[in-house]
Amino acid sequence: MRLRTLTDPDYLPALDTRFAQDRPATTLATAPTHPPRILLLYGSLRAQSYSRLVVEEAARLLHHFGAEPRIFDPSDLPLPDQVNGDDHPAVHELRELSMWSEGQIWCSPERHGQITGVMKTQIDHLPLSMGGMRPTQGRTLAVMQVSGGSQSFNAVNTLRLLGRWMRMVTIPNQSSVAKAFQEFDADGRMKPSAYYDRIVDVVEELVRFTVLTRPHTATLTDRYSERKAAGGPQRDAANDLSAIATEHQLKGGRS
Repeated sequence: MRLRTLTDPDYLPALDTRFAQDRPATTLATAPTHPPRILLLYGSLRAQSYSRLVVEEAARLLHHFGAEPRIFDPSDLPLPDQVNGDDHPAVHELRELSMWSEGQIWCSPERHGQITGVMKTQIDHLPLSMGGMRPTQGRTLAVMQVSGGSQSFNAVNTLRLLGRWMRMVTIPNQSSVAKAFQEFDADGRMKPSAYYDRIVDVVEELVRFTVLTRPHTATLTDRYSERKAAGGPQRDAANDLSAIATEHQLKGGRS
């Protein structure tokens, strides 16, 4: 399995539990009521990967907020088109995890003013359509980035564009951690800071949006063009308001 094991999932030293809600989406919950399923992707293979450390902090918060997080390990993921037909165990697993998910978190370092190749490779392995199934469409998405220097938003802006392209519901909030090397202790845990607080905000918001939208995903992603391409059912002119209006226009506006 290419899932990273999350150490100390219940240990949140930077979180002030006086102000953190255990289940921030409780009042929004309708069927289904299972824990929101969240896939987390990070964009660096370094041993000291700050994008991975941010994702791990986010996963602990998801656990605290009652969600089910899974972190994909991209260390043996091939480049797109490197393997014939993308027939590789890591590709299959990534796509299965995306299908399993109801929401996702993407966190990339900013490198040369953009997201990393590692991050883009993972997204490029997620097709818009796969055997009639859509691995990303309708899922919620939160975007984050880490920087080695001053705060920037180049990576999150690109991730937000990609999320829209993948037909995902990208939440309004986002996180950008500047000088990330200063924000973690020797054990790889994030120190209390405004950056950490923003990550809490983002994760909390993602849980709410996921619980709020998931009962309605099929309706929200039901598209006329796709129904037409698939030869979907014809409109019932007797009951469909748009059909009635069109018929009225064709008759020259006569009642």
